[in-house]
Parts: sequence; C-alpha cells; structure tokens
Amino acid sequence: MLPFMVDAERGLGRHERALDLAASPEAASLSQDERIELAIVVSGIRRDLGQFDAAVVGLQLPQLNAGSRQPWAARLFYAYAEALLAKSDEEGALTWFGHAARADLEGETDAEERLEELDGMVLTDLLDGDDEGNGDDEGDDYDDEGDFDDEDEGDFDDDGTDAPDRL
Repeated sequence: MLPFMVDAERGLGRHERALDLAASPEAASLSQDERIELAIVVSGIRRDLGQFDAAVVGLQLPQLNAGSRQPWAARLFYAYAEALLAKSDEEGALTWFGHAARADLEGETDAEERLEELDGMVLTDLLDGDDEGNGDDEGDDYDDEGDFDDEDEGDFDDDGTDAPDRL
C-alpha cells in the first residue's frame, strides 16, 4: 500500500512529501515486490525533480537482472530504461527497453513500442480510421484495382510534368 500512497503524493505534485513517505520506517517492512514498486515510484519522482542520476541509481537493485522473469521484472526494466533515457543514455535505454519487452509476457508495458520508437522504426497502421474495413477510399489517388488514378491531376507532358495545355 505504501508505494501507492507515495505515488499519490507524487501525482498531487507533493514530491518532497512523497520522498519522506518513501523513507518512512514502514518502508523497511515491505515485501520484495512492494520494495521494487516503491523504487520504481521514487525513481519517477527523481526524474520529475530533474535528478536523473539519482533516478538511475535508485533502480540499480540486485533484482535488476536482465534474465529475470519475475512478475515485477518488466516494470523494473522499463522504469530503468526510462531513467536512462532521461539521463540521455539512449543506448542503455534501448538495451533495457529490450529486456523489458522480453520480460513483459502480459503486455503490461509499451516496451516494444518504445524500443521501436527509439530504434527509429516507425510502424503505421494503414487501416487507421477504417475500423469497419468498409473499403472507403474516397480522396485517395488509386482506382479500385490499385492502379494510380490521375484523372484529377491535370494534363501531363510526355516527361510526366504537369504542364499547361498548349494552344
């Protein structure tokens, strides 16, 4: 419950109060899962405050093991990648987003998308906006057979340039 309370304070913009709560005596009695969640939240607070080195160091836990498949692993790896990215370590972020994507068996994070984004690969949903698949292609430049339809494009010279009609 403590990680949620700390995150709530963060969400309210009370960063110092959140950090005090995270360092309270109650934090010592948390389970491993809760300690990891708390570290993730505290790292986010440090990023909010511009303390990028502290955000990274706070997640360098013994559990930060790339081969881990614990339920919290994907979130921990993802948070670490975010902290590295905030610190301008794009190469490290790529590595850890990759680890997060492999550990994220439940699709809990968008690590794969972040990895693709950072790696320069952009995927475009060609059916975006055509949810019903109704084939409405109004406004495109292709006819029903998929051939380029240039009837609205004006007259073209032999070289393919749009030129005014000659008298």
